[in-house]
Amino acid sequence: MDEIKTYPDALTFLFTFQDFSLTHQEQIAPERFELERMFALMARFGNPQQSFPTIHIAGTKGKGSVAALTASALKAAGYKTGLYTSPHLEDFRERIQINGQWIGEDDFVAETRQLRTKLDNLPGITSYELQTALAFLYFSSQQVDCAVVEVGMGGRLDSTNILSPLVSVITNISYDHTAILGNTLAEIAGEKGGIIKAGVPVVSAPQQPEALAKLRQIAREKDVPFTLVGEDITYEPLSQTTEGQDFRLTPQGGESITLRTRLLGRHQIENAAAAFAALKFADYAGLPLDEAAIREGFAVVRWPGRFEILPGRPTVVMDGAHNRHSAKMLAETVHNVFPEREVVLVFGASEDKDIAGMFAELLPVVGDIFLVQANHPRAASPERLAELLGETDHSVTQVSELADLRGLLSHKTSPDPVILVTGSLYLVGTFRGLWASK
Repeated sequence: MDEIKTYPDALTFLFTFQDFSLTHQEQIAPERFELERMFALMARFGNPQQSFPTIHIAGTKGKGSVAALTASALKAAGYKTGLYTSPHLEDFRERIQINGQWIGEDDFVAETRQLRTKLDNLPGITSYELQTALAFLYFSSQQVDCAVVEVGMGGRLDSTNILSPLVSVITNISYDHTAILGNTLAEIAGEKGGIIKAGVPVVSAPQQPEALAKLRQIAREKDVPFTLVGEDITYEPLSQTTEGQDFRLTPQGGESITLRTRLLGRHQIENAAAAFAALKFADYAGLPLDEAAIREGFAVVRWPGRFEILPGRPTVVMDGAHNRHSAKMLAETVHNVFPEREVVLVFGASEDKDIAGMFAELLPVVGDIFLVQANHPRAASPERLAELLGETDHSVTQVSELADLRGLLSHKTSPDPVILVTGSLYLVGTFRGLWASK
């Protein structure tokens, strides 16, 4: 393409390369994933990812929340903190932040231009590899004190796995991307656990026995300490409202601490416990921070699209749950937070997800259902969603145009419903923009 002059130019350039996020997983050959290209690319820039300490986070669900909690605490401690996550909700720049501020358009353009100068003889380089490289270049140029880095998919062969972090974190592992990561929890855990490195302690959220056994095995082979939430650090819910929840953490052999977070759901307490343990390891490794900073950081963090309650009426809850396990956690949270309210489900998901499994978890807590198609190449049509939903006593409406959704909701629900938008972060991002524009 021609010279990269603007932010849209930079995005266009990045997406001229293979983007697996737009491809059905069954059509992706696992052998396309490797780390040699990423190592080679970063070496051409002098390995900027080695110029700042990192905390590396993998897992199926919760890794974004753990990353946000961790970064918020580090910021509260006074550190200039980078945060790299994916996907985004509305603007691509959300993926690359420093102290909660998205990368500026001018910086995005400048780093993309820099990347473009050194791509010769790197056949097969992907869009995600370039995105990750851009984040590392930006964090290095801005001289961050540390960066919290979320794995995109898997772990062992993810582009972020060229890091040598202070601590590795693995959040809850469940079935997702099975065509690439494996069909059993042990296989998936083997890929997620690929971020475990010699000399680097590991923190794990609670896991199913099969996944836990595999993670423990990898940690033993690497001879690194393994901290398990629920065993080495226990947690106790205390209270919860729509504004947030209080909970108590107790490290093994240590003193309890009471914390608060705006993130709702019991699973977010597990995520907070994992973040807390990771921060303690980072403290030991040379990023000093006290518990006051952790308390402040956890209390103020927001993570859009994760049981996010929009202001105003009707009550709208947006959650990016996109597999059966996360739908189960979401259903439990909806029941606990809104026990007496009618819940209207707005649902859209990618075709390669366990849509029937998600419906099985959500149907017991919802009433009317609106089936929609997100603005994404992998999104299932309303007709396909209806097929997977099958026979039901629920009122079901297939929505052909997302722009019509608000009007349909106003005519077919009670005066004060809870509108639950879920099934895909892409749907959440699209819905957020449409809702705000009215």
